[in-house]
Amino acid sequence: MKQACLQLLMVAFQATLITMSSSAGLQYDFYSSSCPNAEQTVRNVVNGMIDADPTMPAAFLRLLFHDCFVMGCDASILLDPTKANGQPEKTAIPLRGYEAVNKIKAAVEDVCPGKVSCADILAFAARDSVARSGGFTFPIPSGRRDGTVSSAFSVFSGIPSPFFNAQQLIDSFAAKNLSVDDLVALSGAHSIGVSHCSAFANRLRPTVDPSLDPAYAAQLNATCPAGGADRAVNNSPVAPDALSNQYYRNALAGRVLLTSDAALLTRGDTAARVNASAADATAWMVRFAAAMVRMAGVEVLTGAQGEVRRLCNVTNS
Repeated sequence: MKQACLQLLMVAFQATLITMSSSAGLQYDFYSSSCPNAEQTVRNVVNGMIDADPTMPAAFLRLLFHDCFVMGCDASILLDPTKANGQPEKTAIPLRGYEAVNKIKAAVEDVCPGKVSCADILAFAARDSVARSGGFTFPIPSGRRDGTVSSAFSVFSGIPSPFFNAQQLIDSFAAKNLSVDDLVALSGAHSIGVSHCSAFANRLRPTVDPSLDPAYAAQLNATCPAGGADRAVNNSPVAPDALSNQYYRNALAGRVLLTSDAALLTRGDTAARVNASAADATAWMVRFAAAMVRMAGVEVLTGAQGEVRRLCNVTNS
């Protein structure tokens, strides 16, 4: 237990050092005066949700990723369709966790009405999901404001495709001022969650991708036969609810699902990072924590920009 606590402290400390200057306009402990119990309130609700459904960490992480890669980390992913905007971001790709975020927001509003943005709540929820599913935590700066614009048309130009090759992935991350280190570190989130058959059928048919482990390919073909249902398949065949560096060991063994996962081994720089993360779990935790903070600082609204929504699924006006 003592060793585990020290590991958590080390991850938090090193991630803080790495990311101190990475999120312009955001602050650590932003709500220390206006809502001192904000982060603890989010954590309590998130922990209860994960206790009830261990798959929720993947949902929160994916929501944050999609939010930040489309128009920045402004909670625009959470907005519902309206008469004025029938196609917000959430209509483009089906994601889980929207109602969960609304419940967290309601709990925070009960404590501090009108103080904590939905964008910050989503960042806190993702961070707390890492703590529960990965066993490590880190500080994350806050002060994000909520956006008022959301468009489905911006989703596909912003989100990296599961069919991307390594260079396309690198370019997609670079467009958000994220590095190759960030790309490989954040890919570790595919140690949890699911993908659907349609996202990796191209690696099974018409011929099996030679980078796939043959036994794993046979298992996937049995689960996802040609013409079959678009089933959900665990991203990791090992401990699928535990966020860890298992993803990198899976990649080296040819047991990852997506073209974009396998692509990390097709270049020397990304492959070296995969090997390093597979070999050292704690070093990967530090890199993942730092990359999470950098991603959660992409194109944020701060100060007088945007608003603090009263409800996460609708703007204030």
